[in-house]
Amino acid sequence: MRTPRRRWKFAAVAAMAALFSAQPSSRPRSSAPCPAGSCETDHCTVVMVGKKASADGSVISTHTSDCGVCDWTWRYVPPADHQPGEMRRIYYFDQFATDPPKKGLRYDALEPKYAGLEIPQVAHTYGYLHGMFGYMNDNQVALGESTIGCREQMENSTTAPKMDITTLTMIAMERAKTAREAIQIMGDLAVKYGYGHTDSGEMLSVSDPNEIWVFEIMPVGPLWAPETGEPGAVWAAQRVPDDHVSVCPNESRIGEIDLNDKDYFLASPNVVSFAVKQKLYDPASGKPFNWKRAYSPVTASAASSNGSRVRLWRFFDLVAPARKFSASTPNMDLPFSIAPEKKLSMADVMTILRDKNEGTPYYPARGLQGGPFENPNMLPYGFTLDGRKYDTSRVIGVNRAEYVAVTQARDWLPNPIGGIVWIGLGSQDTHCLMPFYAGVTSIPASFEIGDHWEFDRRSARWAFDYVDFHTQVVYSAAIKDVRKAQETWEKGAMDRTPEIDAQALRLHEKSPEQARRFLTDYCLNNANLVVNAWWNLGDELMVKYMHLWQYDIQRRSRKPLEYPEWWLRELVRYNQLQPQADVKK
Repeated sequence: MRTPRRRWKFAAVAAMAALFSAQPSSRPRSSAPCPAGSCETDHCTVVMVGKKASADGSVISTHTSDCGVCDWTWRYVPPADHQPGEMRRIYYFDQFATDPPKKGLRYDALEPKYAGLEIPQVAHTYGYLHGMFGYMNDNQVALGESTIGCREQMENSTTAPKMDITTLTMIAMERAKTAREAIQIMGDLAVKYGYGHTDSGEMLSVSDPNEIWVFEIMPVGPLWAPETGEPGAVWAAQRVPDDHVSVCPNESRIGEIDLNDKDYFLASPNVVSFAVKQKLYDPASGKPFNWKRAYSPVTASAASSNGSRVRLWRFFDLVAPARKFSASTPNMDLPFSIAPEKKLSMADVMTILRDKNEGTPYYPARGLQGGPFENPNMLPYGFTLDGRKYDTSRVIGVNRAEYVAVTQARDWLPNPIGGIVWIGLGSQDTHCLMPFYAGVTSIPASFEIGDHWEFDRRSARWAFDYVDFHTQVVYSAAIKDVRKAQETWEKGAMDRTPEIDAQALRLHEKSPEQARRFLTDYCLNNANLVVNAWWNLGDELMVKYMHLWQYDIQRRSRKPLEYPEWWLRELVRYNQLQPQADVKK
């Protein structure tokens, strides 16, 4: 126990940290990120589907890891048994860090990341699939992530908090049997040991075969330390009704909280008192406590931000168009969740993840912005001209994803068969989602290597980037070739799922281990075939659209690419081109 004098010394150090940010994050930190406009730190979108809102009764969650410069590698963490008295070391994992491949896998060199804390280990830890975060474990407990920010006064980039969001997801995967259990595990650890360091406000979708929740967590300021005796985090969780869908587009989604309704709300003990202490909520106002308005308010709408805050409105517009939500409605006033007009299939969810605001004023390929080949990936961050900032649309299907993870939890099948993580490496436009059942015991070696700065044909991700690069140049033409490949491989895998389920179930009734071997072989073989197909597709695109011509490989002929009439007219106008003089015959 610290003496009073040591407490005084710690307070002084903490105060200096608050002023000078002694342990700054390696990425920009912000309160309520970019509330009025476009933001380069808008990284992830999470879509959530309750079991009665999905076409097949599965609980679905997604995570588009939209960092653009982060680690894209995946690994399988096997289950393990542990001895009595064994301790688990805690490490810091900045979610935005990327190590060169020569340093090895991100989770191999751990000791430099040691946070100085050990906690009691449990007797058994579950196996799980892990990318930047834990995604699904042996019990079909699944997660998705979206950074939501918090008020600046709440951030804590010192080393006093020992938990960051990556570590919390890993421990939840190791220990949780249900979504509620995962929430409580993460919340309790953060309250006890502190949350923050490289992370500010974060949202996680937390699901199992029966429920899906929104879990949001935030630091409690730079002066916090375990010696204060105060909670080291503030968090809240709200359940998505079974017949509803919801979304998190880098904005806090939880509003008013009814802590008496334990079936739909969970929270840390300081959920309201901390807001009062920080003068973020006044009980005397007579207004009910509202989580997002207190801790992470966003003032913009789709219309006021010229589309940089369009994802929330666009999601509701897609799933419930008859309700005609206005793009001018402030995002803070849009609902937490909604019953979709039709139940969503996996294909519907994948379509939403690729959405570019087509048919709306916020379609980024309209007019000059998309160029002659209608590329919706131009100017994703907005721009500055003559000292003035111009916002552009931040679509759901932004083209900087490290990967997309779509989790499916199904209560009518044994856990190894019921759970599926669909993984798509790289941008949603041009990748292909590949299934990995919860029962797999390994993943392809090509998923474990590679980074943005070193081209490597051993890395699966580079196969999809290779296709993406050739697609961007002549987007409107090349994307048709990509869609055909996705129809073959992605839809093909979805169509095969019932057959694979049935075969695995027959094996599982005889031998669970035999079923796991079958599922592992199937998933690895399918993934390897897809990766090879994408390398070949990249080669084909390079030949087909070489030199901005169109080469017919079968006929061994070529023709010029066709440019749209509107673009040619604009070219004539802007460049003041003159038509050829009439030639007299």
